Amino acid sequence: MGIRLTILGTAQILLSTMVINAQSSNSKLPGDPTLPSSKASLEKLISYDQGNFKYKVEDYFARPKASQFKLSPDGRYLSYKEKDKDLKNHVYVKDLQSGKITKALVEKNDLIREYGWLNKKRLFYTQDRGGNENLHLYAADIDGGNLKDLTPFEGITLGAVHLIKDTEFVVVTMNKNNKQIHEPYRINFNTGEITQLYENKDVKSPIDDYIFDKDGNLRGYTVLENGLTTKTYYKDQATGQFNLIKSTDWKDTFRILRFNDNSKNKDEAYVVSDLDSDKSRIILYDLKKNAIIKEVYSNPVYDVSSISIAGKNRNYELDYIGYNGIKRETVPVSQFYKEVDNVLRSRFGDKQFSVVSSDDNDNKLLFIVGSDKLYGTYYEYDTKTKKTTLLYNLMPQLKEEDMAEMRPIEFKSRDGLTIHGYITLPKEALEGKKVPLIVNPHGGPQGIRDQWGFNPETQLFASRGYATLQVNFRISGGYGKEFQKSGYKQIGRKAMDDVEDGVKYVIEQGWVDKNKVAIYGGSHGGYATLMGLIKTPDLYSCGVDYVGVSNIFTFFDSFPEYWKPYKEMVKQIWYDLDNPEEAKIAKEVSPVYQIDKIKKPLFVVQGANDPRVNINESDQIVKAMRAKGFEVPYLVKYDEGHGFGKEQNRLELYTYMLGFFAENFNK
Repeated sequence: MGIRLTILGTAQILLSTMVINAQSSNSKLPGDPTLPSSKASLEKLISYDQGNFKYKVEDYFARPKASQFKLSPDGRYLSYKEKDKDLKNHVYVKDLQSGKITKALVEKNDLIREYGWLNKKRLFYTQDRGGNENLHLYAADIDGGNLKDLTPFEGITLGAVHLIKDTEFVVVTMNKNNKQIHEPYRINFNTGEITQLYENKDVKSPIDDYIFDKDGNLRGYTVLENGLTTKTYYKDQATGQFNLIKSTDWKDTFRILRFNDNSKNKDEAYVVSDLDSDKSRIILYDLKKNAIIKEVYSNPVYDVSSISIAGKNRNYELDYIGYNGIKRETVPVSQFYKEVDNVLRSRFGDKQFSVVSSDDNDNKLLFIVGSDKLYGTYYEYDTKTKKTTLLYNLMPQLKEEDMAEMRPIEFKSRDGLTIHGYITLPKEALEGKKVPLIVNPHGGPQGIRDQWGFNPETQLFASRGYATLQVNFRISGGYGKEFQKSGYKQIGRKAMDDVEDGVKYVIEQGWVDKNKVAIYGGSHGGYATLMGLIKTPDLYSCGVDYVGVSNIFTFFDSFPEYWKPYKEMVKQIWYDLDNPEEAKIAKEVSPVYQIDKIKKPLFVVQGANDPRVNINESDQIVKAMRAKGFEVPYLVKYDEGHGFGKEQNRLELYTYMLGFFAENFNK
């Protein structure tokens, strides 16, 4: 099946993850190195997590021995990551004809983030330094030779990466010439030769996305005018002129997914749009005529924005449409994929499966099967014989019968909105016992949502008898633009109301001990943790703030150069600090200014090189709380960024966190 390689998405995706303040590397430790708690003091927390538990933290958060299996384009090789005794995850390549296994990519001090096949003899991978997210793109032969840094520039951010099939080229975007804006480059992945394809000159109204066809030709682009208006330009194939075809408010969606190469009409493309609807839908669009050809798929409740296109061997036909509803849904379209879907559904029942790799001729597919109780198992599928073969169980130590149920929930907010979410219930709750609850607001916050499936965090908590609540509060993505917009300028306010209403709902269902409720989250979820302890101080027993914002003003001040074009957009999502009334609200919902209201224990966790939420955000809240007389455990890792990626660090985090919860639930 054809795969369009995108390592990092467009500016809109970057915005929804709040990528800010990439720190430059220097010898001085980031933040205030006197603040982190000693290892000995953090180790004391471990003693509180005592019990006859069947599973340990390692069972959930030690990385699988092998993972990320991929087929080479010709189907001859199978690549995968394999962990060594030092917890490094190297990439190996197995020759499926001879059985020979070669170590192709070596992971050293920094994590190999993404990797994949460029052609049948060459691999790519991405790597940053200590989690700073200044990714470099590398290429190497399958024996590890001819290793090249394809983006050998310091302090740049890598945007989209597109593989141009059957060539020696990738097209990437990066902010090499001007840190505020990204420009496209064609790179020969064998020689490393770089050619700039287009100039992005207007900093006030920059190009924020480039639209390429399968052959690597620039066919269009979008301009973000004054930070608030998205203008889509399309190239007239006869004149070479780029013409404006759509001008929309940034809150609306008109995004070209890819061209319909199955059609004789070279101006035909698949587009995701909500211009004439609340929910995003897939349409076929004639870009030259600037007109809808037909609707491909829509859903009345959920946004639909994902498609999968076959490769050259099946003339780029549309295979399936995907979206997140209560669970992840796949709608088969091509006859080929309908047959695949029918076979796999008959064999795996109500479990979810997704194709993750294939050879160019679709003779073999690799797919992964999972559920709320199954982390994931790889299988190989032979499309000719219809035979499925077990390849690898990622976490065989976790038995499905011991795992907790993740149950979808739906309730009304205090002002009448329908709110969706999930609760993971340990067996004790299903047996009628009221159990402790961990409330877990998601990151983002805009455009992100929690979804159904195996979650190592919630399963770990369930192993200790704790339920976990995940609320898709207003501003979450996937439920239409009006629902998302209803949360703009409500961060820390109505968005928190929705979380509180979710807690009330699950308490009313009889699952939860209302006197044992904790709140924990990362990024915006860390901010929500702090706001939860402030806004409803009697609701929670304790909180864990993981890489969370504590001060909206310093958070905004730390935006890097490449965020400046989006400042007006961010003002509309969060608060306009140049507006005195909104600045007043921002201060009221900045936790560092409201610490007098926090009266429950707090644990703070931070990656020192975090490019999204600077360590200063955590330092501020720790200093302020300690000045108030609170003992605040503070875990900092100086080789991590926005969340811990290294195995040993993750094991420490969750071991300490379990102790912290146990200590405060049992007071």
